[in-house]
Amino acid sequence: MSSDPSSSSTPSSDTSTYERWRRRFSLITGLGGTKEERMTDMEEYHRQTCEKWKRELMNYSPAVVFMLKHLKLSGCDVSSADLICSPCDFTRSGGFSPEAGAVVLCQGKFFSKVHMEDTLVHELVHMYDHCKFKVDWYNLRHHACSEIRANSLSGDCRWSREVRRGFVAFSKQHQECVRRRAIISVRANPRVRMKPPRSELSTRFGTAVSMTLDHLMRSTRP
Repeated sequence: MSSDPSSSSTPSSDTSTYERWRRRFSLITGLGGTKEERMTDMEEYHRQTCEKWKRELMNYSPAVVFMLKHLKLSGCDVSSADLICSPCDFTRSGGFSPEAGAVVLCQGKFFSKVHMEDTLVHELVHMYDHCKFKVDWYNLRHHACSEIRANSLSGDCRWSREVRRGFVAFSKQHQECVRRRAIISVRANPRVRMKPPRSELSTRFGTAVSMTLDHLMRSTRP
């Protein structure tokens, strides 16, 4: 007697469906499964969300499409493979690697797609500066220049984001945010932070940012 192929596959299909449901229930509630399974499932969920938002932003975000267009016009054609979703530490949501010529998007660190959009535009500004102007990332003024542009143009310093961070101001809020965040980023540059004494570097960070801030705040170059 011949067997029905569809009926023979039903138990396996049911088991697979049940397993997906069980792991999703465990992910949502934190109940059932092992800690390792829940961590693995959470990382996979964050990766899938990051990849989904990345595709949508590359196709439909006016700011991201604009940056990708001008990167291509500058000779740097950026593909999805150059925007990497990856786990990161808790101190950042993204980064640009000049050596790899790639942007890292820290999966699981975005509280919304708008947050991811701001981060992606910020890092694409760095990529554009690196491609167009051959930025020397060891040079404090070069790095400060790119950070000022990235913070000013990306949406990182919009009022609602500053309120979320606990900074509320009604006068020169944008300029102060750009300056503060640029100094933080330049201070974290691993290429320069270990050279002179820390006190000397702190002065140099602030000076490097201040010397370029006024001029670059008026810039709308991509």
